[in-house]
Amino acid sequence: GTLSKSLNRGFATFLAGALGLGADYFASLFGKNGEPIVLGILVFLLAAAATFSRFFPRIKARYDYGVLIFILTFSLVAVSGYRVNELVVLAHQRLSTIIMGGATCMLISIFVCPVWAGEDLHKAIASNLEKLATYLEGFGGVYFQSSESDGMGTGKSFPQGYKSILNSKSSEESLANFARWEPGHGRFRLRHPWKHYLKIGALARQCAYQIEAINGCIGSDHIQGSEEFKGKIEGSCTRMSAECGKTLKALATSMKTMTDPYSSANTHVENSKAAMKDLKFGLKAASLENADLAAILPAATVGSILVEIVKCVEKISEAVHELSQLAHFEKETVEPTVSPEKPPQLLHRGIIQPVLDGDSTANDNVVITIHEIISTDSPENGKACDQHQVPKSGKKIEAL
Repeated sequence: GTLSKSLNRGFATFLAGALGLGADYFASLFGKNGEPIVLGILVFLLAAAATFSRFFPRIKARYDYGVLIFILTFSLVAVSGYRVNELVVLAHQRLSTIIMGGATCMLISIFVCPVWAGEDLHKAIASNLEKLATYLEGFGGVYFQSSESDGMGTGKSFPQGYKSILNSKSSEESLANFARWEPGHGRFRLRHPWKHYLKIGALARQCAYQIEAINGCIGSDHIQGSEEFKGKIEGSCTRMSAECGKTLKALATSMKTMTDPYSSANTHVENSKAAMKDLKFGLKAASLENADLAAILPAATVGSILVEIVKCVEKISEAVHELSQLAHFEKETVEPTVSPEKPPQLLHRGIIQPVLDGDSTANDNVVITIHEIISTDSPENGKACDQHQVPKSGKKIEAL
């Protein structure tokens, strides 16, 4: 931010000072009577054009401060040229003061007390994902009055941290703009994909808007709807909400540790999509022909919004995974687990011929023919076993 503002201020002062000197010289050609009129016209035209350029999004995002300084400096130099004799000295003093001040600020901001905008942006995006995860993990238990609400309660005690995400666009764009000017530091390389953070931030705000819509359903007695219908969709909706929360929490953790989140988050994403399919199948199987629409509409709305949240969380997971590839995040390390030794298992391949009841011609035997016995641990796999006769309940069992 310091570098961006210093360069904007320096170039704007230099350009405005040069144009101010040129405007003063051009106005002096019209004599004493015409000089103030020409200066006034030039100041109005250039200031109006510079002001209009600030409405362009690209210029406003990067050069808004420089355009503002240009208007101020040009007006000061042009108007002062009408009354000050040594105008070049005035422009030189102003430019040299800005160079010394900007250099001092940059040295302090980089070497003495560094505060990196890129690191702040990275932490802000991860924190936003955690806020969304905290809400979604507890929503199912609170809305359906489940016993697994973890004591979060309803109403004002329910976490409302997601609301700060709704208005985070300007701050994220400002931090991303400043981060582009920063040199490589820490685990952030020189050409770090800062623009991709804005994509994740936009998806997080989209998810926060969906959460804001279903948040109004908590604690509103007049829109609770049919308890019977809520009971039919409770399991699927609770799973969808919980799995989405786990996905976002895994993504936030992976961003903080800068590791690839695909393996940890993909499982929860698939679970949420499976719960979404269960909800659709449950709604198709439910008999809603004679149901009261006013009674089932509130709960159906919550289920519909949760479906959109699942899709949005899936997009967030893909965006974070893409960021991990562009930024070269580390791969997750999976600790090997050693299972206890299991006893040898015999896998039998054979044919069972059952005895038919009521068949007078059948012998009073159960014949089990085993072609081979395969042991998973024994080196003598594939060998045929000997014949055994095991009597049971008056019946003879023959094994080959």
